[in-house]
Amino acid sequence: MEEGKLTVRSVERAMDILLCFVDVKELSLTEIANKVVLHKSTVHRLLASLEGKGFILRDGATEKYRLGFRLWELSANLVQSDDMGVVLLPEMERLRDQIGETVSLYVRDGNERVRIQAVQSNQAIRRVAPVGARMPLYVGASSKVLLAYADEAIQESVLLTADGAVGVDRDVFLQMLSETRKLGFATSIEEREPGAAAVSAPILSRAGKLAASLAVSGPSNRLTPEKMLAHVPQILEAARRMGTMLR
Repeated sequence: MEEGKLTVRSVERAMDILLCFVDVKELSLTEIANKVVLHKSTVHRLLASLEGKGFILRDGATEKYRLGFRLWELSANLVQSDDMGVVLLPEMERLRDQIGETVSLYVRDGNERVRIQAVQSNQAIRRVAPVGARMPLYVGASSKVLLAYADEAIQESVLLTADGAVGVDRDVFLQMLSETRKLGFATSIEEREPGAAAVSAPILSRAGKLAASLAVSGPSNRLTPEKMLAHVPQILEAARRMGTMLR
């Protein structure tokens, strides 16, 4: 039994190491050990195993590690016709060309939201939205949408997290979610990031289930409250079309 626990722990630690590369391309042994809070000897053994399977590559000149090509092989099977981020990409590009700002697609994962697809604005000054980024669910336009259409138990769980992190007022928070559902969209101005604004709408499947949140974001001095409201009809129409494309 103890051996089984150790095996599972090793798998979890190996996955933690891979997740270190979500935001950076290369890391040294020391940097990885600091990120996963493990001894360098343990990390070195795990890296050797990952390298042997092709999930990690080591640069002999710099002694730094980066993700291996085996992950690309796995991701090739992820991109199928039923992958929401792929299916909705043309509509996202169409919306970006209409509005001129960055368009993102978010889904809920536990008490976080994850950006699963993004189309960057073509403007010189723009909001860059990296795919795979995780953000808290208690702040931001897309968070409001994802929570407004979620079960009460999920809302309460996020409220507990938010209360511990930033002291969110429960009644105000729930009223905000109710208002979001009533309006069918949500906005945010510098709630999560200084100088950034966003407007988001739900993508509902044909069965009426929330599939994702569609968001348009950009600099707050360009994406003003008036501009966001003016874009709402286009965003709602894009979200409606996307919903009909999902099975």
